[in-house]
Amino acid sequence: MALKPTIYKFSISLSDMNRHLYQTLNLTVAQHPSENIERMMTRVLVYCLNIEADQNTKLEFTKGLSAVDEPDLWAKTLDDQLMLWIDLGEPSLERIKKASRLAQVAKVYTFNSKSEVWWSQNQTKLQPLKVDIIQFDWSEIQALAKLAQRNMAFSISLSGDSAYVAAELGDCELHWSRLQEQNT
Repeated sequence: MALKPTIYKFSISLSDMNRHLYQTLNLTVAQHPSENIERMMTRVLVYCLNIEADQNTKLEFTKGLSAVDEPDLWAKTLDDQLMLWIDLGEPSLERIKKASRLAQVAKVYTFNSKSEVWWSQNQTKLQPLKVDIIQFDWSEIQALAKLAQRNMAFSISLSGDSAYVAAELGDCELHWSRLQEQNT
């Protein structure tokens, strides 16, 4: 018998000072049975980092771990053009090449204890590719995961390369570094 995903409901008050974007987001997120809480919470944070006010594209969670041909998140236009492909973790070089060919913008958010090794092993191979690579600090992602509840309301304030998250169970601050910006 296959395990079912765990459903989380989020009400997020988002204040993005970088883009002057202020929204309330109501998200329902399915945590895949093989997905840990840190990865799921990273998906939610990455969603907040990439949401657009533009009504011509729609950022969506995909089937993720359940569909190997899909990214974790994508944004498509109303006529189904793939504008943004977002993968989490340490995807293979072939997967990143595919993403950079299929989407106008490809991004990888690496976040766990293996990301430093992954980056050092792949940096020279990734440099020619049209992909943004952003790295979160693993201990900060773990702090974010400790705030998770099945139904939660929280606020996220984005400024520069950091996020401040306040929730019922506490708060945390997260920082990220841009390891690679798209080559155009």
